[in-house]
Amino acid sequence: MSQTVDRALSILPLLAEGPADLGRVADRLGVHKSTALRLLRTLHQHGLVHRQSDQRYRLGARLFALAQEAMESLDVREIAHPHLLRLNEQCGHTVHLAVHEDGEVLYIDKVDSRYPVRMYSRIGRPVAITVAAVAKLLLADLPEAERRAVAQGLEYPLYTPHSTPDAAAFLTELATVREQGWAADLGGHEESINCVAAPIRGADGRVAAAMSVSAPNVVVTADELLALLPLVRRAADAISDEFSGRNPVKEPV
Repeated sequence: MSQTVDRALSILPLLAEGPADLGRVADRLGVHKSTALRLLRTLHQHGLVHRQSDQRYRLGARLFALAQEAMESLDVREIAHPHLLRLNEQCGHTVHLAVHEDGEVLYIDKVDSRYPVRMYSRIGRPVAITVAAVAKLLLADLPEAERRAVAQGLEYPLYTPHSTPDAAAFLTELATVREQGWAADLGGHEESINCVAAPIRGADGRVAAAMSVSAPNVVVTADELLALLPLVRRAADAISDEFSGRNPVKEPV
C-alpha cells in the first residue's frame, strides 16, 4: 500500500511540470501503463488530476483548493515560536514577531531578553510604524502604489533625532529595505534601543511576517547588534521554509 501511495504522489510533481500523457507518466514511475492508468484514475476521482480532451493529464482544481485551505490554516506564530526561542537562547536579546493587519503592524509574539533590562513592548500592541524595523520590512513588500499611499497617509512623530521625518524619507528607506532584504531601527523610536529585523516569506514569496532582535545600547552597541544580522536572517529563513512548505518539519517515525 505504501508503494502505491508513493507512486501516486510521485505523479503530482510530474504534472506540475506540465500536462503529460499516460506513456510519460508510466515511464517516469517505471511501471506498466495499466498501473499508471489505475493510479491516474484514482487521482482523477478525487479531483487531484484532470484528463484533458487530448488525453493528457494535468493537475486538478481540487489540488489547488486544498493548497489554499492548507495555507489559510497555517499559524505563522505557532511555526515561528520555537525558532524565536532558539534565537533568544543564542543571542540573549529580546526577539519579536510581527504582522501587518488592517493598516497596523502588530507584535504577535515576543521572547524577553535574559538580562534585567526589559523592553516595553507587548503582544497585540501596534508598533511605531514609521520607525520600527519590522514595519519597514512589511511595508516595503507592498506594491509600489500601495506603498506610496500608505506612506503619504501616515503621521511622522519625531520620537528621537533619528526618527523618520516625512513620507519622502520613509519611501526612500523602504526602497533600501526592499533591495537589501533586511531592516534596522537604530535609535529611531528610543535613542537607547536598537533593532535588526528579517522577513518571513510565504509560499508566494511575499513577506507574511517579520522577526527582529532588539537590545539596549547599554548591553550591546548598534554595531554589535548589526553583527547578529546573519543569525537573524538564518532564523527567518528557517521559519520561511517551514511556513511556505519548502522544508516541512518531519513527523516522528
